[in-house]
Formats: sequence, C-alpha cells, structure tokens
Amino acid sequence: MTLNLNHPVLSALLPVGLLIGIGFVAGRLRFIRAESVRDLSNLVFLVLAQALLFRTMSAVRVERLDFGAMALYHAVAAVLFFAVLAARGFDSRAAVLALASIFSNTVMIGVPLVGLAYGEAGLVQLFTLISTHALVLLTLATVVLELLSARDRAREPGAAPRHLARTVARAVRNAVIHPVPLPIIAGLLYAQTGWGLPPVVDRPLQLLGNAFGPVALVLVGVTLAQTAVGAQLKGALAIAAVKTFVHPMLMGLAGWAAGLRGLPLAVMVVAASLPIGANVFLFSQRYRRAEALVTASVAVSTALALVSVSLAMALVPYLPQ
Repeated sequence: MTLNLNHPVLSALLPVGLLIGIGFVAGRLRFIRAESVRDLSNLVFLVLAQALLFRTMSAVRVERLDFGAMALYHAVAAVLFFAVLAARGFDSRAAVLALASIFSNTVMIGVPLVGLAYGEAGLVQLFTLISTHALVLLTLATVVLELLSARDRAREPGAAPRHLARTVARAVRNAVIHPVPLPIIAGLLYAQTGWGLPPVVDRPLQLLGNAFGPVALVLVGVTLAQTAVGAQLKGALAIAAVKTFVHPMLMGLAGWAAGLRGLPLAVMVVAASLPIGANVFLFSQRYRRAEALVTASVAVSTALALVSVSLAMALVPYLPQ
C-alpha cells in the first residue's frame, strides 16, 4: 500500500507540519533565541496579520454573501465557546482556551484543502465563512477576555468599583480598537465603496499577507522548541480533541437539524474539523495567557486533523438527506 501525497488532506496538512518543524529546528539550534520570540510575535500580529485581514476584506461585497450557513457556523462555535469557558472556570485563561476550541485554521489549511476537495464552488462557501470568521470569533473572545480582565482588576486591593455598563462599553471599544477586528472592519467598509485597491497598495499588502501563514507557523515551531510539550501533552490533547472532533460533530448535527445539506454542509463541517488556527497562538501571546498550552495544542491538533478532516469528508455525504 502506497502513501498518496497528493491526497487533499495530506497535501494541505503536510506543509503546515513542515513549517512548524522548521521553526522547531530553528528554535532548538537557537537560530531564533527565546528573547526574540516576543518581537517576532508582534511583527506577525501587528504587521503581517493586518495586511492579510484588510486585503482579504477589501474585496468582500456584503450583498454577495450567503449568511445562512455562516451564521449557523458561528452560532455553533459560540455555544461551544461558552461551554468550554464555563467548564474551565470563567476566567481570562479559560477564554483563551475556549477560543482554541473553536477557531479553525481556515486560511493556511482550509483554502487549499477545500479547493482540492470541492473546487471553486466549495471555495465560495469557505470564503463566505472566512470573510467573518476572524471578525466574529476573535471579537467575541476579545470582548469576553476584556470583561474578565476588568473583573480581575476590579478585585485587586484598592481598586475603584466600576459600573457594569461602563465595563461593557470599555470591553466593546477595546474589542473593536484592536489589532485583529479593526483591519477587518476597515477592509469591509472600504470594500463597499467599490473602488478596489490600486496596484501600488495592493501588491505590498499581498506580499505581507502571504508571509503571515508561513511566518506564524514557523513561530509556533520556535515556541514549541522552547516549551516542555510533555508537561502540556495531556491538556493539549483535550483541547485538540474538542477542536477537531467535538466541534465538527456539533456542526454536522446542527447543520443537519437546520436543513443544511450538500456542499454548504460539507464545507462547514470540514471547516470545523480543521486544526487550531495560528491566530489563537498569537492571541495567547498577546494577552500572555496559557502560551505553552496553546502552542502545544496547535501542534497536536494539526496531527489529529489528519484523522478528523478525513472522517468529516468521508462521513458528511452519508448524513440523511
């Protein structure tokens, strides 16, 4: 029996594993030292991600979006997010781990995988989800994390009490004026003008955005080399299992119950079965919460996705019509 490296699942996941592996070797050999990781994280989070998110959203026309499957996907993710948040103690660390349980690698892995498996029609479905994926889920996590952080600060000795409405308003403001949602919102608003990006602007943004996925994954590998994975393995397996198996199972059941069928259902279930996206790693770095555990979870979920994605693609066609 020969291994088919052109299989859609393998051809999408193996490059991700190789990039993480390259970063791991670079970290072990100290090509990138531990004290440089924070600066690289800021580069990816504050420069490369900005370019990718703004450029992607600058081509999205609201009237062309099919909101049905996308809204259901986000609803399922929100339910799972709050379930994990409650199970893990309703604190800021739990918010980061809850995000890891629902945020898929829709761009780096999802785009080539769905393109190979379902063609252009599948990509249209996936791009509709991608257009709001980071905006909805990262904003949700940011609002919750800001609220929990405000609660923690209010409990500190000598802290002045804050009115709930003011705390909520501050959290929403911090969620919007934030390195991830802000370029998404700006890009979406710009897209509605219909002007398009001039080549002199579009080309640099494209180059920066193209660097996001590879550099972020290499950075995951570097951090992994500096993390005691053995100590994090049990926790990482639990988070990765929720992300790659529980999430798609809930999406499939909810989609089927809501009357979603065929290609839209298949793409949404496959998207839910994808491993944890690099944005979660950057999110944990940004807020300095559960960094080692999230790093290990990204790597473990990438390995588990070889099974979860294959199962999703194989089983969805057998759901009752």
